[in-house]
Amino acid sequence: MSKRIAIVEDDEGIRENYAEALRQQGFSVQTYACKESAQSAFEQALPHLAILDIGLHQHYDGGFELCQWLRSKSSLLPIIFLTARDSDADQISGLRLGANDFVSKTMSFENLSARIHATLNYLARLTQPQQIDNEFARGDLIVNLDRLSLHWQQQPVKTTITEFWMVHALARNPGHVKSKQQLMDDARIVVDDNTITAHIKRIRKKFIAIDPQFHCIDTVYGMGYRWHDIN
Repeated sequence: MSKRIAIVEDDEGIRENYAEALRQQGFSVQTYACKESAQSAFEQALPHLAILDIGLHQHYDGGFELCQWLRSKSSLLPIIFLTARDSDADQISGLRLGANDFVSKTMSFENLSARIHATLNYLARLTQPQQIDNEFARGDLIVNLDRLSLHWQQQPVKTTITEFWMVHALARNPGHVKSKQQLMDDARIVVDDNTITAHIKRIRKKFIAIDPQFHCIDTVYGMGYRWHDIN
């Protein structure tokens, strides 16, 4: 059965162009012009992936509001912002609300398509039964590659797909500096440096919420980040 993708975009031309391109790739696509129509449909059934614009008709931040509402319904539903509003402030806001990715409308459809496929592949791995878990430990951190999950001090750390792969990249080789470009490559994303910085800040906050003494992610100024294994 084809995966269901929902596009919430108030510009009809843009909305239908992306929908047709995704249908040609075998996806089932539903389109919505406003927050209200999308939310009404999502009350009945959530899609496998949601693509949201930020401004929706009279709702200047309608996409942000819908993202927050969707995240309250599902912690795993992939949410991608596709918008012309790609300032640092908007990107940071979208990520803080729980979006998995943030794509500018200036980027190619091929770029968007690659991100969609990577995200859906993650979900397939997450829901696939596993007999033996592939995991490793770094002090109080447990990284499970089969479940794509993180635990700190035996408590789950709720991360997005992108955040998981960033932590994995850092913790896999503690002490080794990872540049922002390397983190992008490991997380299968293409974003600017400020977005990487925003992701790292969110990751730290999630660990600190569990352990206020957490300080295992070092910033190496001018170079990138590294995992500092205190044990």
